[in-house]
Amino acid sequence: MGKQDGLDRRVSAVDIDDSAATILHVDMDAFFASVELLDHPELRGKPVIVGVRSARSIVTAATYEARRFGINSALPMSVALRRCPHAIVLEPHFERYVHYSHIVMGIFDGITPRVERLGIDEAFLDVAGASRVFGSPMQAARLVRARVASETGLICSVGAAAVKFVAKVASGMSKPDGLLVVPAAATIEFLHPLPIARLWGVGGKTEAVLRARGYRTIGDLARAPIDVLRSSVGDAAAVRLHDLAWGIDPRVVRAGAAEKSVGHEVTFETDVTDPQVIRRELLRMSSRVAVRLRTTGVLARTVVFKVRLADFTTQTRSRTLSQPTDLGRRIYDEVAEIFEGWSRNSPAVRLVGVRAEQLTPAGSSTQALWDDSDGWRNAEHVMDAASAKFGSGAVQPARLLGTGSAARPSLGQRD
Repeated sequence: MGKQDGLDRRVSAVDIDDSAATILHVDMDAFFASVELLDHPELRGKPVIVGVRSARSIVTAATYEARRFGINSALPMSVALRRCPHAIVLEPHFERYVHYSHIVMGIFDGITPRVERLGIDEAFLDVAGASRVFGSPMQAARLVRARVASETGLICSVGAAAVKFVAKVASGMSKPDGLLVVPAAATIEFLHPLPIARLWGVGGKTEAVLRARGYRTIGDLARAPIDVLRSSVGDAAAVRLHDLAWGIDPRVVRAGAAEKSVGHEVTFETDVTDPQVIRRELLRMSSRVAVRLRTTGVLARTVVFKVRLADFTTQTRSRTLSQPTDLGRRIYDEVAEIFEGWSRNSPAVRLVGVRAEQLTPAGSSTQALWDDSDGWRNAEHVMDAASAKFGSGAVQPARLLGTGSAARPSLGQRD
């Protein structure tokens, strides 16, 4: 839906008719970077990149000041620093992002029970039933923004509309620190002048195909015969894009929707063949994945091992557990076994990753009658408590103590 640097920001007037715009899309502004700036207020207003200074690392997040130099997440750090040599680089602290995400999501839950989480830093809220308590959708959106600011020191942008797709477009256009309401009657007027890249699901390849056929705006796409669109993007995509172009989106806000997976991966400074180095990183990532599972109150039934070779070939292997888990040691045991079976030829490795999938609420599954993991569970809870009090990494597995990492971290993808 396009890069966001705040240059095309639009916000709503006070007297806009918002009575039917009962779906809010709330998106935290430059969330990871903003959390880091809570500890570095002197850097506000400057181009700041969250990541690690390394030839092979990538940008995790960037402030709006950095984005105006063409810096966005997933950009190679080397490219980012060429585009903005004076940018300030801060290392990421994922546990802090999870902490603030919990606070923010709690604020949303206090406004309406109909909250659909989209990863760690955004959500849909249906406020149709909250009008008696909080007033109009615009008043509810203002309350959300005010509470987020007062309780966290962070800022968010909100889009309000009659359907989810339009609300998401509106929040993106109001960034940073804005509120944009699209009245139901003004949906078509709002959408049709926008570039086709604003349509949900139009990525670079699809945009190129559509532009090659003369479609520049959402209005162009809306007026195109559906059969012509089918010949360009296929039947299913043609119907979906045509509906969205006319503001048709029947999806409702699904309360309780959760992340589909939790993962971490690391890119090594130089290609690695030493299995001990790889095992150590697998243990480190398994521990971090487990912390995220426990923090969010979910268990994983499937663990995934990911590897990228020196030639950029990427492979994944997965294993389903007999009992779901949130323990780093259990996750590590599984991915280590997968790695042992995979690594017989000892190829040079560029990147490894660990991911937990098939997530279920922790209270929905029962442990085995005889659970031999109680010792590990107690130890990991001690590490959680120490990290909460003294900071991430205050206590960690003995095998990780005193070991420098030959890898640079990347935050896992949010599905």
